[in-house]
Amino acid sequence: MYCIVDVETTGGVNGSARLTEIAIFRHDGRQVVDSFHSLVNPECPIPPFIRHLTGISDEMVQDAPLFAEVAERVIDITQDAIFVAHNVSFDFNFIKKELGWLGHDYLRRTVCTVRTSRKVFPGFPSYSLGKLCKSLNIPLNNRHRAQGDAAATVQLFEMLLQHDSHGLIPRVGEEVALRA
Repeated sequence: MYCIVDVETTGGVNGSARLTEIAIFRHDGRQVVDSFHSLVNPECPIPPFIRHLTGISDEMVQDAPLFAEVAERVIDITQDAIFVAHNVSFDFNFIKKELGWLGHDYLRRTVCTVRTSRKVFPGFPSYSLGKLCKSLNIPLNNRHRAQGDAAATVQLFEMLLQHDSHGLIPRVGEEVALRA
């Protein structure tokens, strides 16, 4: 199993920045078999730059669940799955930080679609999600929103699985190191 994940946040991984949105698609290597999406109340103001980038406002998240209220679902849907994201260290470390604040250790195997794309599809001028999706004719709707970016990353991941002739992506059942 794989879980393709995207998060939106109030800032960078370091420091007190918090999640504002999370989307997770659980994938069996052939298709999406489960999904989870939620806005998240960060319990702090969303900076103007982030508000402009994502379109997520303080008003949109004021009645959203706290991360503590969705944490068990995040743990459950990613259990026994390889954590996949575009620039995986950002999304993984943010979720790990939020879960750590709640007293959970979070260990998952990871795959980065940026690094994998550079090897499977060499020679593109940019590997940002938007530009890579354009180069590969992958529709990208609701850019800089967790569900839109994660849905596009699902399609990118499926293309990577299909074209991975060098075994770069661990197949379900293979043992690979956990990211801590």
